[in-house]
Amino acid sequence: MATKRVGRPATPPPGLPHVAPSSHKYPPIRHDQLSADERREAASKGYGPGRRSHSPGGLSITPGEWKLLAVVLLVAAGVRMFRISKPNSVVFDEVHFGKFASRYIKTRYFVDVHPPLAKLLITAAAFVFGFDGDFDFKDIGKVFENVPYVAMRMVPATFGVATVPLAYLTLRALDCRATTALFASIFLTFENGLVTQSRHILLDSPLVFFTALTTFLFVGFSNEDKKEPFTEQWWTWLVLTGLSLGAVVSCKWVGLFTIATVGACTVLQLWLLLGDLHVTPRTWARHFFARAVCLILIPILFYMIMFQLHFAILGSSGEGDAFMSSEFRQTLGHGMEDTYADVALGSDITIRHLNTQGGYLHSHAHNYPGGSGQQQITLYPHRDENNIWRVLNATVDGYEQYDYEHKPIVYIEDHSRIKLRHIVTDKALHSHEVRPPVSDVDFQNEVSAYGMTGFVGDINDDWIVEIEKGDGSDKQSSKRLRTLRTHFKLRHLHSGCYLFSHKVKLPEWGFEQQEVTCNKNAVKANSLWYVETAAKHPQLPADAPRVNYKIPGFLSKFWELQRVMWTTNAGLTDRHAYDSRPSTWPGLRRGINFWVKDHRQIYLIGNPFVWWSSTASVIIYMLVRGFLILCAKRGYRDFDNTKVVKYDSLCGFLFVGYCLHYFPFFLMGRQLFLHHYFPALYFAVLLNGAVFDLVTSTLRPKIRLQIAAVLMIIAIMTFSKFSPLAYGDPWTKKKCESARWVKTWDIACNEFLDEYSQYSGVTVPTLNRSTPMATIGGEPGGRAPIVVEDKLGQDEVAPPQDDHTTAAPVGAAEPGRDVFAKDEQKEIKSQIIAQDVPVDIDEKEISVVKFEPTNEAAQEPSSTREEDKVYDGDVGSGTRTGEPEDQGHPGAVVENLEEVVEVGEDNDKPRVPHGPLDHEEAIADQVAYELYPDARDVE
Repeated sequence: MATKRVGRPATPPPGLPHVAPSSHKYPPIRHDQLSADERREAASKGYGPGRRSHSPGGLSITPGEWKLLAVVLLVAAGVRMFRISKPNSVVFDEVHFGKFASRYIKTRYFVDVHPPLAKLLITAAAFVFGFDGDFDFKDIGKVFENVPYVAMRMVPATFGVATVPLAYLTLRALDCRATTALFASIFLTFENGLVTQSRHILLDSPLVFFTALTTFLFVGFSNEDKKEPFTEQWWTWLVLTGLSLGAVVSCKWVGLFTIATVGACTVLQLWLLLGDLHVTPRTWARHFFARAVCLILIPILFYMIMFQLHFAILGSSGEGDAFMSSEFRQTLGHGMEDTYADVALGSDITIRHLNTQGGYLHSHAHNYPGGSGQQQITLYPHRDENNIWRVLNATVDGYEQYDYEHKPIVYIEDHSRIKLRHIVTDKALHSHEVRPPVSDVDFQNEVSAYGMTGFVGDINDDWIVEIEKGDGSDKQSSKRLRTLRTHFKLRHLHSGCYLFSHKVKLPEWGFEQQEVTCNKNAVKANSLWYVETAAKHPQLPADAPRVNYKIPGFLSKFWELQRVMWTTNAGLTDRHAYDSRPSTWPGLRRGINFWVKDHRQIYLIGNPFVWWSSTASVIIYMLVRGFLILCAKRGYRDFDNTKVVKYDSLCGFLFVGYCLHYFPFFLMGRQLFLHHYFPALYFAVLLNGAVFDLVTSTLRPKIRLQIAAVLMIIAIMTFSKFSPLAYGDPWTKKKCESARWVKTWDIACNEFLDEYSQYSGVTVPTLNRSTPMATIGGEPGGRAPIVVEDKLGQDEVAPPQDDHTTAAPVGAAEPGRDVFAKDEQKEIKSQIIAQDVPVDIDEKEISVVKFEPTNEAAQEPSSTREEDKVYDGDVGSGTRTGEPEDQGHPGAVVENLEEVVEVGEDNDKPRVPHGPLDHEEAIADQVAYELYPDARDVE
């Protein structure tokens, strides 16, 4: 049998050393080389042939790039923090978010439609730098006093600076070139809108930062997942992504769109893993539960912890109390004392509306101006003596008034017939076939207080109690009225309508308190009531059972606040002077007037070059992707090209992020502004960089860098042109007009001066403009001098009006609406006046003034010229409980004919009398009317 010789290296000639086989002929096996199957899999996912990368998160950053990134970071810091102390007055929504910092420091409870994280970060900076919370941030343009506003503005500015390197690292992690990453980071650095928004005490800069951070971390996690799952680095990136998701949604609910973006990509990852036969069901389940815990549970816990801090800090009563339930308010430092559980004939009770948080069933000594003209019935949100009613038996069909003080106690059971007597004014709760003053519809009747002392009442005073439900822990509460435990309806005996209230407020004559009607078609939720307090009945023993609200736990408070935030956010439908719709955002059709003062303006407008080129990139991707789909239908195999697959995956991820941060706004009917587009703009700028990377992929690096340099220079020049609007710098009318590239940009160009040299004489800042005044009278032998508003000028010539106008009037900057603050501003406690009680008042006549009638004045009724008398003294002796600190001051009563109003002193607001003018004001008003009849007609 023949044998085969094994080949061996030839023997070297004698005298020469032995030479080992060459390394190039037998190269060693490299463990980082991709196998054939791995190369095929990488190509299917859009990655070219190569070796395994062990860089964390797929980042392969050279030392030179780190230096470049440091330079970019310094430039971004300089752009955003340049003259950040200017202006030194309140700008746009600093009115709200600065005020919230004050509330946190004062620990006074408030409610906002946004979650607390960004506000807490701003508050932390204010607290560290010594802010005491006394500044009220009341008006745009109000000069800061004893406020570390620079430190507070540095918080969003720092987040704005940090967003720039995140964009660079995200594109590098997405396998874009360093030139592309530099291109996108410079575009973000010099984006005027982002710069303007990040320089003030606003929430959008932290929101955009956490959106960028979440995107970067998720890309890093995805790269780790492609390399090897369930490693330490894999878990680190995944957990950090979950924490960042919690942070972004804890700044604003817009962060839910970021969660949707990550969620959509995660579902796609799990779907692809499910189709991979190399992945066992057990391994797939590990992938699923790991993502569920880190991307769902961790964000929820983070979000809830932020509200736990929110509740822990805001431990005392504040302006937000009225929006929360009574149980919630028990935790805010002004809890209610225990009250008697039983309600019987003769009990003095307070009744609350269950559904609207409008408050207590209330009456006061003011009548409806129309309808029956009887005494008003309203809902009032604060505890007050005018909320107390006495339960009496019905008196129809010959029933006598029950002697509840001496006869056995009679509890109020289901279908009991009662009447409610208002304690302070001694009038009965009454309804009749008269239309309400606001809800003037056929199925609604007016509810009023009617009667007088000694008058038993009529059939329109009688009501039937219908118990709706009781508390499970109190069996008696479903059979008879029990304080805090029984929900009931009050049906009018004569007309059959139900006592009803809804979120409709009365006009100023009703102190803007909530309307109460009797509704024949009442919605059950708005016709339910409950007894909050019951005073001790004469027949109850001293040890009678007492009750109080159940103190809610954290979860109850958390869910209640989420409902309030959601309902209020959806209800922000009022128009704003500078709101806009989503369809106008990609084209940058309109900005927002942030601040106008001292011939300067801060106007939120984007960098048009950055903005429009990014929008163009979105459109280009849509067109190219659609074209490739059509080609695939025709049999072309472009998606087999690894380069096409790579850029389709890259651009598709950024496009999904853009769409999910932009298109949901079309579903919202609430008030929207240009800054709501910023998270979508971030994805558009990244997509702009990805498109640039694709278009220049075949060019030499030097050519690519030159093209990028030209584009970056254009962006910087455009930023420079509009920078006076970002920084509030001096500008001229001519330059402003030349910068209005779009006619819908309502920049206040007329507010700027004609030349830069004119700004040298302008003091910055100035206080609010004073109204020109003129002195009338004072001639020898004539009437005394009176100071009135000078509407024509000292030379009796109207001031000249500029022929040029702009869309934005001078000083028209206004903050976004804060519905929670609005109710506080309109809060007016009704007056307590005990009628039919003689009050000794020292009469003091201040003055008697008579005017010579002019031609117009002579036609007025003589009653309007009767002398006014002002009396000093107190009215009534009632006290108010639970009254805000800035109310409840003793006041004077101004009486004129049949009109009686209370004029209280208020340290925070200018004195505005509800009744006739004071003596000196009346003289000034009369003189002004004589001198300026045209102005009088206008008014």
